[in-house]
Amino acid sequence: MKIGIIGSGRIGATLARLLVGVGHEVAVANRHTPETLRALHEELGSALHPSSVEEAARFGEVVVVSIPFHSINELPAPALAGKIVVDSNNYYPQRDGQVPALDRDETTSTELLADHLVGARVVKAFNTMYFVTLAQSGDRAKDESERLSLFVAGDDEEAKGIVAGVIEEIGFAAIDTGTLAVGGRRQQPGSDIYNTELTGAEARRVLGQ
Repeated sequence: MKIGIIGSGRIGATLARLLVGVGHEVAVANRHTPETLRALHEELGSALHPSSVEEAARFGEVVVVSIPFHSINELPAPALAGKIVVDSNNYYPQRDGQVPALDRDETTSTELLADHLVGARVVKAFNTMYFVTLAQSGDRAKDESERLSLFVAGDDEEAKGIVAGVIEEIGFAAIDTGTLAVGGRRQQPGSDIYNTELTGAEARRVLGQ
């Protein structure tokens, strides 16, 4: 599969390594120039394509957004229309500034992303796990109930299923938390599944599934 990643920080670069490792072709972009991704390209080889944001958006069948929440309105919405867009971000007021609608719990950060990306098939995932755990703890040899959990939320069941398949490919259990509104809240910082290492079996008990 062709996968775009917008953001080359801790989560973005970690996902690039994992996805190339299981055979995907990955285009990565950051806020700078593609030349700043030379080291990652040298590490991962020809399956990794240093790109501009626009190029990564157009390249991927699935596009992971891993940039600070306060920058989401800079994303090229037309290039992402019709794409499965995976939101790995979290809202941190101390970094992003206060967003009254989020502070009042009127919506979620991923719903605001979806509002900007008209026509995109937005899924929330990869936002609850520390990047070192993500890098080191996937295990395809384990049964789903014994793997560590990564969570997915979204309103498009097919899109969620595709993202869940990618999660399973890199050795984690894909646990569905529901819609962007309900499941997105379950995945927010401060929730009982955020930054908590749970096996698939443990996660389902915590979520009452």
